[in-house]
Amino acid sequence: MRKLQTMQEFKTEDPEEGDDDLYEHYSFTAGKGQEPLRVDKFLMNFIEKATRNKIQQAAKNGNIEVNGAVVKQNYKVKAGDVVRVLFEHPPYEFLLTPENIALDIVYEDDTLLVVNKPAGMVVHPGHGNYSGTLINALIYHFENLPENSSGRPGLVHRIDKDTSGLLVVAKTEEGMTHLAKQFFDKTSEREYIALVWGNVEADSGTVEGHIGRHPKNRLQNTVYEDGSQGKEAVTHYKVIERLGYVTLISCKLETGRTHQIRVHMKYIGHTLFNDARYGGDAILKGTTFSKYKQFVENCFTALPRQALHAKTLGFEHPKTGEWLRFDSVIPEDMVACIEKWRTYSKHALE
Repeated sequence: MRKLQTMQEFKTEDPEEGDDDLYEHYSFTAGKGQEPLRVDKFLMNFIEKATRNKIQQAAKNGNIEVNGAVVKQNYKVKAGDVVRVLFEHPPYEFLLTPENIALDIVYEDDTLLVVNKPAGMVVHPGHGNYSGTLINALIYHFENLPENSSGRPGLVHRIDKDTSGLLVVAKTEEGMTHLAKQFFDKTSEREYIALVWGNVEADSGTVEGHIGRHPKNRLQNTVYEDGSQGKEAVTHYKVIERLGYVTLISCKLETGRTHQIRVHMKYIGHTLFNDARYGGDAILKGTTFSKYKQFVENCFTALPRQALHAKTLGFEHPKTGEWLRFDSVIPEDMVACIEKWRTYSKHALE
């Protein structure tokens, strides 16, 4: 019990993890003969091993919808209603299967390891991703990894499936607690490289604004300017290179909220390039010429994901107290896209 309390105390959010990976999704259509029945009881009849408490918690969190609208647990389901529920924390104990997947290990000792995650790899099993994840690989290569507060072996933090870059993994209980506290206390260093739409005018700046779930699109987060919802979020950015209709920037996180960089950059009018979830897979800046449209499409093909890479990671070693800082190379797909824009902007200025 002591261990669980300690880990919960230092539980942190994840800067770029997709929320849909945190849930099990269920959808049911009430039959023609369905008599009015409370939605919590309705779901109990359909979902195997679902507890009343789990369903009520989903309702409390606004995760039960009927015909696209959020409802409370006492809503009466009627014939033809489409009921959708999202449960937090899938049953990981049934999903954690060791898999012999190669890992790009940047550093390793008895306490921790640093992994360079490729784009496209999901960090942990969840809805729709029950294999091929980083955790599946970790539990194959390493035994007895400590569990974090969500029961995930070794994970101190996460990054989104389509974000590439560095992650630290704990190999001991003490390492897990110490590293989690550093993330909680904001003493770790995390730098991301991003390609965003538009010319970022200021050479550097800070974006502040509470981040919470979008009221209409549950797969997105959004900024609440008045701070009435969500949690405090702070992102520091610096321009690396201006490339005409896009800008290459560095982002350092002071806090770690879900999709923080993606949400904050969209908030200031600079959506990440090819970020489909936040609209960056459309042509947001530039000309109307067909050749330009084809050029952008070629860039999307070269980089078929959001242009975001967790490049630098720094933290204090839990055992030695030494400050460790790791830097990674920008992946080839991002480099190819950046080079295309570099060439385009050079010719545009001639």
